[in-house]
Amino acid sequence: MRTIWYWFYNLTFIPIAKVLLFFAQLFYPKIRTGLKGRKKLFENLIIDLAGVDRKKKMIWFHSASMGEFEQAKPIIEKIKAEKDVNVIVTFFSPSGYTNSLKYSFADVIAYFPFDTTFATKRFLNLVRPNLAVFMRYDIWPNMIWQLELKSIPCMIVDATMRKKTPRKWFAAKSFHKSLFSCFTKILTVSESDSANFAEFDLDKNKLIAVGDTRFDRVFQKSLDAQKKKLFREDFFNGKKVFVLGSSWESDEEVLIPALFKLMKNDEKVIAVIVPHEPTVLRVEALENQMHGKYDSIRFSLLNNYKNERVIIIDSIGVLLTLYYYAQVAYVGGSFKQGIHNVLEPAVYGIPVVFGPKHINSQEALVIVKEGGGITIKNKKDAYRVIRTLFSDEKLRKSKGEICAGYVKANIGATQKILQEIYKVL
Repeated sequence: MRTIWYWFYNLTFIPIAKVLLFFAQLFYPKIRTGLKGRKKLFENLIIDLAGVDRKKKMIWFHSASMGEFEQAKPIIEKIKAEKDVNVIVTFFSPSGYTNSLKYSFADVIAYFPFDTTFATKRFLNLVRPNLAVFMRYDIWPNMIWQLELKSIPCMIVDATMRKKTPRKWFAAKSFHKSLFSCFTKILTVSESDSANFAEFDLDKNKLIAVGDTRFDRVFQKSLDAQKKKLFREDFFNGKKVFVLGSSWESDEEVLIPALFKLMKNDEKVIAVIVPHEPTVLRVEALENQMHGKYDSIRFSLLNNYKNERVIIIDSIGVLLTLYYYAQVAYVGGSFKQGIHNVLEPAVYGIPVVFGPKHINSQEALVIVKEGGGITIKNKKDAYRVIRTLFSDEKLRKSKGEICAGYVKANIGATQKILQEIYKVL
């Protein structure tokens, strides 16, 4: 059956994908950047690999983008501390690749090649990995089949599988079985995920529930963040800080009016707004929303701070540290397509607020069930919830303790993953 899927994929999907990418690059800069970046993929690989000590084993980690790479980092950094090995990391998205070029724990950083038979063969012949580790879900058929043909061990780490997923429908189930059966191990975040993978008729010895490295990563980053000084020690003294994190316009349409009303009734409230993509246009649009209502200042201009009650973050990479200063946080994406990372504020022991579109996050579902997270549906709801949390300190702290306890109770996946990695190295 795998032979049938191989020819179907290469004679049908690959040609169609090439045509779609050709036209998509005309309209989407991100796709255009990815295509351009891959033009010299193999030339750059040859140069980068020339400086690698081939006497050491090579471990390859692949992530779709930055979010998945954050989950890989605790594993990579622990391995580099314990073993004398080479590490190559690859990305599918240009944002992940570009933002990780200075990652010091990787010996080589590259794009993932186009998933053609020729490109995957060439990539593996150049890299010659002793182990391939795919983070979460970004697996590509030709690459997986080539890894098996070359008898190279490969794993999926932080793997998840929903009970009701299209991958189990009709022919799709057979196709995905042809992929999942190639893996040496599939390390899932929970027992239920392992059970859902087992429905693809996989060898149950391949399926191991080890937990989610996001908890380890967030906890470690929170410890590091507390050492950073984004603001002077007394900056928020006597203030009530609300962080609106990773916000899209659909989030801001609900939260900003609620914040304005709250700020009018409570002069101690300060809002820190962190747009999902802090482009110049997005920052200017937020400034226009504040105009005539509350003074705002950009994070990059804080040296000129004059008690503005709205701080707009115009840089990336500081959100997790910003949550450290908050009494209450909102996590964006939950009025658009799906919520962002709720663990980042939860680790600091503060209540986490979000919109109705959070079913994509198991963590959001859990903290709501346990009482640390709160779902809002509209502006009125947002105002009521935030006002209550700021006015009732006992309630706020109890909900925050639930969130922090949830994170701490789930630390430890990294070590379990390392044990499985070392078995096959």
